[in-house]
Amino acid sequence: MAEQNRLKEKYVKEVVPALVKEFGYKNINQVPKLDRIVLNMGLGDEKDNSKSFNLAVEELESIAGQKAVVTKAKKSVANFKLRSGQKVGAKVTLRGTRMYEFMDKFMAIALPRVRDFRGLNPNAFDGRGNYAYGVKEQLIFPEISYDKIEKVRGFDVCFVTTANTDAEARSLLSKMGMPFKK
Repeated sequence: MAEQNRLKEKYVKEVVPALVKEFGYKNINQVPKLDRIVLNMGLGDEKDNSKSFNLAVEELESIAGQKAVVTKAKKSVANFKLRSGQKVGAKVTLRGTRMYEFMDKFMAIALPRVRDFRGLNPNAFDGRGNYAYGVKEQLIFPEISYDKIEKVRGFDVCFVTTANTDAEARSLLSKMGMPFKK
């Protein structure tokens, strides 16, 4: 159990004191923390093929270790042959222990498997302290077998923090081990 939460232990023992020292927080509750991780996969191209759609959702669930929520179109768009209520994607929101486990797996196993990886873009913050990264292929995760996949798909990983600024969030994530480009 202790090894599964090594990232949380690192946050409490190393990251919090370092952030307090860097930004001069008066209260321990002001220190930014990782709130949740959202995995989102858009599957608009598979909307008519339910078998492929379900396979993609299962792959996302195996990567996250948690059941995915199927997202549906809010509006009809004739140019995209899309009707309101049609399945167009899937998302998973990770919190607590699963969130730290996923982040650990993402940084330690998945990112080193990315081709020509030279670090994450340090400017992909949204202005409110959240970081988004687009995974180009699901094959970088150990749960996905190359022989069983039907199509190489990508998805977005969004790290939602309680930080107020991008500088605080960048400092938090880099101290937790995110490999940003220098």
